[in-house]
Amino acid sequence: MEGEFPRGGRQIRELCSRGTRLYDVARTLRADHTRALDTVRSALEPLRSELVAQELESIPVGRLKDATEGRLRLGPLEAAGLTSVRAVHEASRYELRQLPGVGQQTADRALAAARQIARAVGETVSVRIEVDDSEPRATALVVALQRLVEAGPELRRALDAATRLDERLGALLPVARPATSRLLTALAGRRRRAGALAAVAELHELVADATARDVPLLIAQASTDLLRPPVSDIEALVDFELRSAEYYSQLAEVDGQRPDHAASEGFLPSELAERVHAQQLDDTHRRVSLRGYQSFGARFALAQRRVVLGDEMGLGKTIQAIAVLAHLAAEGHSHFLVVCPAGVLINWTREIGARSTLRALPVHGPDRQEAYGEWRERGGVAVTTFDTLHTLPAPESRKPKRWKPKGEAPPGPTPGMLVVDEAHYVKNPDTRRTKSVALWTERCDRVLFLTGTPMENHVDEFRTLVHHLRPELLPTVRNGTAAAGPQAFRKSVAPAYLRRNQVDVLTELPALVQVDEWVELGAADREAYDRAVGAGNFMAMRRAAYADAEKSAKLQRLRELVAEAAENGLKVVVFSYFRDVLTTVRRALDEPGMRVTGTISGSVPALRRQQLVDDFTQARGHAVLLAQISAGGVGLNLQAASLVILCEPQVKPTVEHQAVARVHRMGQIRTVQVHRMLATDSVDDRLLTILKNKDRLFDRFARRSDLADATPDAVDISDATLARRIVEEEQQRLAAEAN
Repeated sequence: MEGEFPRGGRQIRELCSRGTRLYDVARTLRADHTRALDTVRSALEPLRSELVAQELESIPVGRLKDATEGRLRLGPLEAAGLTSVRAVHEASRYELRQLPGVGQQTADRALAAARQIARAVGETVSVRIEVDDSEPRATALVVALQRLVEAGPELRRALDAATRLDERLGALLPVARPATSRLLTALAGRRRRAGALAAVAELHELVADATARDVPLLIAQASTDLLRPPVSDIEALVDFELRSAEYYSQLAEVDGQRPDHAASEGFLPSELAERVHAQQLDDTHRRVSLRGYQSFGARFALAQRRVVLGDEMGLGKTIQAIAVLAHLAAEGHSHFLVVCPAGVLINWTREIGARSTLRALPVHGPDRQEAYGEWRERGGVAVTTFDTLHTLPAPESRKPKRWKPKGEAPPGPTPGMLVVDEAHYVKNPDTRRTKSVALWTERCDRVLFLTGTPMENHVDEFRTLVHHLRPELLPTVRNGTAAAGPQAFRKSVAPAYLRRNQVDVLTELPALVQVDEWVELGAADREAYDRAVGAGNFMAMRRAAYADAEKSAKLQRLRELVAEAAENGLKVVVFSYFRDVLTTVRRALDEPGMRVTGTISGSVPALRRQQLVDDFTQARGHAVLLAQISAGGVGLNLQAASLVILCEPQVKPTVEHQAVARVHRMGQIRTVQVHRMLATDSVDDRLLTILKNKDRLFDRFARRSDLADATPDAVDISDATLARRIVEEEQQRLAAEAN
């Protein structure tokens, strides 16, 4: 029955029965989802209403005259003490008419104007959830959202499939019914019989396709997720704290809040934007939900084939690139190549594995040729570095040579897409890395360059990138182009460049985005680390990654993050437990464009600390403040910053939390990014594993209590115990590797 077309009435009845069951589960999922959305909207409404009321309270009643083009008599309302739009909005028609001098017409016009202003205000307010001081209504909203967040990106796929099945099966099943028995077939006219047979054929194809793609299982799992009982308040708050960006993403979707349309599409010309919207985006191999602007960015890369995605730091360029690769994999492409700085190679490998079903292969280090050979044979996403790329055999030119020099290495496979991260690294056409990227770019049909550096500030660099991607656009890219402003610049280079800024596309109030920056220790750092392990020196193990300032992978990645923040005019706070690490960092940031305003440590008096914070806050544009985490992580307000860098993980989770809370607090107007520098096969790995295996819920709950805030040592694992355990484990691991 699965593959063969149904012939007799019994087989057609069985097919219709299967179609009906599929139709029922599809409709059930849609109904379950609607109920979940209604629960969120019910929890959201009182919070939104309060925000609107607060805004209306600040608007003088005189603004009602503007909304009625001057046709409203305000004297009687003001004489009665109604001084704000809120006072009028919350009054009834009857109450207004009881006021001296207010007739039916004045009451109706006043109420209509107040409602008009309230609707306008309602379109602009956004609900912010205060984790550390959440009131019951906000907690109820988090609990309602948790069900949608926990269902994950598979929920969207299931809903899309359920919607298609609901619409098609709802139309097909009634039409196919006459074919289920000879009597019904005989009673039906010739036209109905033909329609029934056509419906049976389409129904068979639809059910077979859904079964082959495990759609019934997908829908059943989604329904199960939506029907789970609500989690406890504390569980929901803990989860929100860990995944706030996902909660805000769901909230924006439910609330219908949308960013500025033109800005979210990078101010592209309308005809190009329409072409991008027409591009489909297959999510079969993707494991992450996309924001609207992220979906647009992925579609742009697919529609335009060879482009620069220049979104501001923190908007998810990596996720958009992975969405593109996942789509192309669904189309049948098997090989992809990502080129990036060595400091982010591990991040790329982990992100691809976490955000998609694609296989990532690091092609780097002494085993790079073996890994490259495996990629050639089996496919997947090869992730390599700028310095390694020139050692890999490039694919055939799109215009193959008629002869090949003797001894030339066999060409590599042509990637379905080449992704170049931190593409501004190839701005100098005379360097080896630029020439290697240029060779691969010329030989790949689809190329995606990623950079957070605003290209309109660096037109010469952009000309180099365009030369690689779309040389025919070079005449339009002149030094004078950017003088007309960023929007004019972007429109002039629209076919090959898309950039969005946080302030334009993140409609919710600031979320907290946490990124683990995994790197590999260099030879000198590894030697220092091994010596520290041998000596049983836990503190030396923790800072060994900064032993060789010239070749430190952590320091190199930190410089890259600060440099990108400088390009975007963002303020940065760098935390470390160790004073000497901060000294090393300060020397490393002594470069043009990077401005360190000061260092806060335990030896700095309290008044001086505040002065350093004030200097940092008042600095125009980019600035960097270095702080010893035990000194700068408590008692200071650092909300002028939007980027936090933790030089190493902390033994106490509370210490990190309190430090980040100095930045991610009331008064913050930007999404806060927290980048934690981590080294693989080191104390960082062991420390995170141990802390992650603790009872997360109890730890977070305890940290919320007043006692825990005052004395975090009471609930955190002992420093000495943890240090001994990690030293012993590392000594055993290194001894085993030596044998």
